[in-house]
Amino acid sequence: MKIGIEAQRIFRVNKHGMDFVALETIRELQKFDKDNEYFIFVSPGEDHCLEESDNMHIIEVKYPSYPLWEQVGLPNAVKRIKPDLLHCTSNTAPINTPVPLVLTLHDIIFLEKRQSSSKSWYQEMGWHYRRLVVPRILPKCKKIITVSHFEKDRICKALQLPESQVTAVYNGYNTHFSPQPPQPEITKKYINADDYLFFLGNTDPKKNAPRVLKAYSLYLAKSDFKRPLLIADLKEDFIDDILKQENIEDIKPYLSFPGYIYNKDLVALYNDAFAFLYPSLRESFGIPQLEAMACGTPIIAGNTSAMPEVAGSGALLVDPYSVEDIANKILLLENDKALYQQQVDYGLERVKLFSWRKSAESLLNIYREVIQNHG
Repeated sequence: MKIGIEAQRIFRVNKHGMDFVALETIRELQKFDKDNEYFIFVSPGEDHCLEESDNMHIIEVKYPSYPLWEQVGLPNAVKRIKPDLLHCTSNTAPINTPVPLVLTLHDIIFLEKRQSSSKSWYQEMGWHYRRLVVPRILPKCKKIITVSHFEKDRICKALQLPESQVTAVYNGYNTHFSPQPPQPEITKKYINADDYLFFLGNTDPKKNAPRVLKAYSLYLAKSDFKRPLLIADLKEDFIDDILKQENIEDIKPYLSFPGYIYNKDLVALYNDAFAFLYPSLRESFGIPQLEAMACGTPIIAGNTSAMPEVAGSGALLVDPYSVEDIANKILLLENDKALYQQQVDYGLERVKLFSWRKSAESLLNIYREVIQNHG
């Protein structure tokens, strides 16, 4: 088989969730599948995190914007290569594709009622672009892949698609996420403490940053330990707006907000954290849950969408709309050593259910099915 995979943004330095999903599954396919030929379509970037091999070729496509790259540059490159199928990995695809199309639709959050507009211009434009493109490409997809059974049900119901067209393939996590000794040379770059709470937020409203900060203020009022809070991926002015809006500006001295954190440094930060806060309003999967658990760090996750499916019934789940529930779960972990150790052990066992190898093997089976049916 000649398999084309769109992985436009994997060479950018500041990668995010969908970029890592594409990168890690491609790496796994490269490790074990020597029979088929792969063509990976990417935008030029500084982080050359994937090397070519005998049966895996990197095709750089240069276009000035994401829509032009996807709707003009990618189809032209596919016409030249003529693969047996094209797998687009990040929610959208060319409206006109010259070969059978497989789409990974991570979620349909862009079709759901929003809590508020995003503060990021880039995220806002992406939201509108997906609303424009996705309905036009879905009828053309030979197979739609999503990342949880929760999301599969949402997609089938909301878009009135047959269940046979949509397949759930779980994400994995990188095995460098594991219990490690303290690495202060890394953690001190981000927070001047070796025992802290860790929140991976961004400007997307679903990450629930205002309630997390409000819950943290309640935690500080009741805690004997008053552990500081490390916040990833949020800038100071965004945090300041929340603190002012919630009238909790007094907690700022307890906060560290270094901005984007490089993936290679996350291992040390998860390991040194007392707990990882992930009370999102809406997740289609939630890879950070697995990463934290794999490092032996208890998680506090939302009880909505796909988070219970991934974290499992033994995890500490909260109502993400209740700041009191979030605060109380942190305090519960802090005051119950037996529960804390139970959560450490549970997480290390739970993550064994997930791997990028399993994800890649599922993808290869889908490729075979689509090409056989198309042929």
